Amino acid sequence: MTGVPTHCPYCALQCATTLHPVDRPGAVEVRPRDFPTSKGGLCRKGWTAPEVLTVPDRLTTPLVRDAAGNLVETSWDEALDFVADRIRSLQAAHGNDAIAVFGGGGLTNEKAYALGKFARVALKTANVDYNGRFCMSSAAAATNRAFGIDRGLPFPLADVAGAGAVLLVGSNIAETMPPAVSHLEGVRDSGGLLVVDPRRTATATLTEDGAGIHLQATPGTDLALVLALTHVVLQEGLADTAYLTERTDDPDTLFRSTASWWPERAERVTGVPATTIRRAARALAAAAPVHGGAGAFILTGRGAEQHSKGTDTVTACINLALALGLPGRLGSGYGCITGQGNGQGGREHGQKADQLPGYRSIADPAARAYVAGVWGVDPSDLPGPGKSAVELINALGTTDGPKALLVHGSNLLVSAPRLASVRERLAALDLLVVADVVPSETALLADVVFPVTQWAEEEGTMTSLEGRVIRRRAAIAPPGDVRSDLAVFAGLAERLGSAQGFPTDPAEVFEELRLASKGGKADYSGITWDRIDAGEALFWPVPAEGHPGTPRLFADSFGTPDGRAHVVPVDHRPVADDLNAAAPIYLITGRLLQHYQSGAQTRRVVELEEAEPEVFAEIHPRVAAQLGISDGRPLRLRTARGSMVLPARVTADVRPDTVFVPFHYGGAGAVNELTNDALDPVSRMPEFKACAVEVTAVLLAGPSAPAGSWGFDSRPSLVAPVASLPALLSPGREAP
Repeated sequence: MTGVPTHCPYCALQCATTLHPVDRPGAVEVRPRDFPTSKGGLCRKGWTAPEVLTVPDRLTTPLVRDAAGNLVETSWDEALDFVADRIRSLQAAHGNDAIAVFGGGGLTNEKAYALGKFARVALKTANVDYNGRFCMSSAAAATNRAFGIDRGLPFPLADVAGAGAVLLVGSNIAETMPPAVSHLEGVRDSGGLLVVDPRRTATATLTEDGAGIHLQATPGTDLALVLALTHVVLQEGLADTAYLTERTDDPDTLFRSTASWWPERAERVTGVPATTIRRAARALAAAAPVHGGAGAFILTGRGAEQHSKGTDTVTACINLALALGLPGRLGSGYGCITGQGNGQGGREHGQKADQLPGYRSIADPAARAYVAGVWGVDPSDLPGPGKSAVELINALGTTDGPKALLVHGSNLLVSAPRLASVRERLAALDLLVVADVVPSETALLADVVFPVTQWAEEEGTMTSLEGRVIRRRAAIAPPGDVRSDLAVFAGLAERLGSAQGFPTDPAEVFEELRLASKGGKADYSGITWDRIDAGEALFWPVPAEGHPGTPRLFADSFGTPDGRAHVVPVDHRPVADDLNAAAPIYLITGRLLQHYQSGAQTRRVVELEEAEPEVFAEIHPRVAAQLGISDGRPLRLRTARGSMVLPARVTADVRPDTVFVPFHYGGAGAVNELTNDALDPVSRMPEFKACAVEVTAVLLAGPSAPAGSWGFDSRPSLVAPVASLPALLSPGREAP
């Protein structure tokens, strides 16, 4: 039997696969297929993705919390009626904005579009945002103000393979999207791989043996480092001055804003030797087209972006790229490596608090009028910009804030910063509704849980990290009484009396999305499922059906009103919660090869869970010895927001001034209990990536007690009573 062609459900690389049903209800076998981003590869997460389809605690029927506080099974009609009644009651008492909606970067384009429309048309609320605010918002803000348009990679990923140098700032792609490493083989052969990271990650190790340079900067100092790299390029006459004159608005500002960041000053701030900074800048410049090089790319990831100065850090990277004449040049450029599976498409069609479909601004009268016309409503009935994710969460249950929250495709109780506050705000709600595929930590606190389809059970489109729109195809029917998020929106909209249609057929939704995006920055109007199914590689914008798509942006002009790239001056500043006498070490967070995002899926896959079953803290041997901490023994981390106990992993791969904790774990293993929710003033991105922490040893009950004997468990667990769902309990475990 020929397999069903689709794509991996995890990261934005969107590795191509075929799914083959097997002799087990709801199960499939996955096989990789050739595709430009993954080149026929899959990582461990991709290979094991089918296991999530049949996990024992898969949600298959709606749940509602009863008077005793238990989640019990109910019918769809009863669940939808209950939610609609509560929404009407709360809005009658407190206004339309009493209801909030929180989406996710893993939703298909169709579901992301329908979610934004549902919030603004059926609920008439301004309070809608999504977890992409935790992902690419700083890069989006920086590219919008510099280039006038935000597409993660404004070029195909395959272009990177021909480069002479690649600067990766805060990206560990060897673990987050391993098949992408194949695109770095050429640059490694030329010795041009430059990796900025405070850890010796799997990606940083790719620079060894002459393949490049690892710039192991102090956490929170990437901005200072990039300013110094730019200083070297400009002061040593390595810049593309003709490009700066012809294609940017203010080259002089670039010189002035970096003049004081000589490498010796940056060394004192970043810990990277001045000689290394100069060597890296010269290697990057040598690969630039202006010097006859093979091409150069500057790519950023969450390590650079998840800071209260993330927008400025990305801006500095863009300025460095402009100094070298890279953006818009074939075989060169700046790009952001998107994280979530549909992180690109998910933010283009209305999930963000300030956006309408097609990447239009909700504050733009012309955009409001056009989209309102597509939706059949009066523009004045559309709400204005709402609160960003953290600001929205902080407002939940407050006197003037939302009284109800509907969550689709996000696990806030693991993924948001300062979790104690998040938990408090969720508890203050009058109504919490969660649509999910498994009982995530957030779902188990809900008043109503809607069981929804996942990747192999649904049709739709996704947009990869390079702006390529691709097809997701169903290979199997969903189990039990599972329905699509589209059915949830339609069912609630009907009960709320919305006259506007909310179709449940993804193809019909996509046709409406095409029209709604027409003329916007992210124009999908020329994309059809038939074109994708016929094998066309369609990168947005595609403004007409005869248009071939736009694989590469900025060849002739940028998306700004004057067509030039805008130079924005930026300067370094410390992290919001910087080191002090009581907390003298930086806490940084990141990802593991085995897990994805909040871990709600991957922690349920036996192979992945066994490989990395619990959270840990990487700590440098010298610091561990000073504190009396040995490998595998517990230590305590304490920040201004909370504390946690977890086993130590003693390794020289982390700087002595740094501890690293992966963020995939829930319950006692949720490191976001400690992280800072200080916001970037432009992107409203919280500062996940660096804060001050106190590290202390924890005494065990006995001298021979093994690690973990003190009761730690970060596997999926029940955090609220659940009735009529025995499958939620793992074998040998008891409900609390």
